[in-house]
Amino acid sequence: MKNDEPPIERRALLRAAVCLGAIWAAGALIREQTGGPPGPDAPGAPPAAGPGVGPGVGTGVGSGAGVRVSRPLGPASYRLRPMAAHAPQRYRPGLPPVRRKPILRLPPHDRSMVLTFDDGPDPRYTPAILRTLRRHEVRAMFFVCGEMAVDNRDLLREMADDGHVVGNHSWSHPLLTRLRRRMIAAELGRTSDLVARTTGMPPVWFRAPYGAWNRWTFEIGAELGMEPLAWTVDTLDWTEPGTGTIVRRVREGAGPGVVVLSHDAGGDRSQSVRALRRYLPELLDAGYGVTLPVLPAR
Repeated sequence: MKNDEPPIERRALLRAAVCLGAIWAAGALIREQTGGPPGPDAPGAPPAAGPGVGPGVGTGVGSGAGVRVSRPLGPASYRLRPMAAHAPQRYRPGLPPVRRKPILRLPPHDRSMVLTFDDGPDPRYTPAILRTLRRHEVRAMFFVCGEMAVDNRDLLREMADDGHVVGNHSWSHPLLTRLRRRMIAAELGRTSDLVARTTGMPPVWFRAPYGAWNRWTFEIGAELGMEPLAWTVDTLDWTEPGTGTIVRRVREGAGPGVVVLSHDAGGDRSQSVRALRRYLPELLDAGYGVTLPVLPAR
């Protein structure tokens, strides 16, 4: 029988190899625990250069020549990358409640009123209204329609720059109560997006065309972060009753917390422009403050 026992020299070489392997493994473990650099063949080390492979470059998985191994992150890098479970959550403001009816007026604790203008902006009438408001240092609310605003974004910016509130009055001024839910969402959502892109802020107030509200309009408005605002004094200026009639209606309806409805588009609004020039200084002389509504606590 052939002797299977290796010669003494060979056994000595094998023992030496085993000892060297144990020493290398112990050193690798110590380096891993102390943060020292890995050895050239350790996991996470860049592959050594070989035929057709440059330093730090590997081939794709399945190529048969090796697998790309990325360099480990240094201490500063991984400390700047918080774990997802511990990362701070992005702030999200609370949504308004879903109301059953719109807000009609301000709290009547002082002699303040709100002036609102619907259906614009219209380059024929809106600039004149803005000039009158600017002359008297008064802020108002403009409930805009998307199809009017899309070609008059400069007027939206002017409203915002002057400190006026830009509200949502739908895209095409339909009767929302006759639309399906997804269409209501499209009418309000498109206008909110346009206002946000143009002024840098999404609208936080909306008004249903014709004052026609239902459960879906309140729900969708709240989902878009908006409060519903109606009015307490309707000038009926859209009927073009005459400048004097518009002025008289504002005078008779004036009072603490009143919200006045007028229009700056949707027809000939020259009477509305002239009426504002008359009744606004009268309101101020009578001691009324013309202001903006404060969002209810959420």
